[in-house]
Amino acid sequence: MIPMRTGSEPTTARSALRARFWLTVWGLVWTIAGTVAFVLAGRPGWAVACGVLWLVITVDLTLILRHIRQGPHYQPGPDIPPYRPPENRPR
Repeated sequence: MIPMRTGSEPTTARSALRARFWLTVWGLVWTIAGTVAFVLAGRPGWAVACGVLWLVITVDLTLILRHIRQGPHYQPGPDIPPYRPPENRPR
């Protein structure tokens, strides 16, 4: 039996890490291609912008992989109920 929702889903939400992983890989491919294309086209400003986005996506990918490796706490199955909200949370 799956327990009733607590209403705390926005604060205890879990993301689909595998979907985020593949979307991040897709973004990584495009930012690398964009950086190379703008460097070859002689557009240093756009190349720097793509390079910064490349860095942000790489950090995000690192965090996603870290959460996936941490196991079922961050990648639960349907048999794990939602988290209980903390009782003594500051408002």
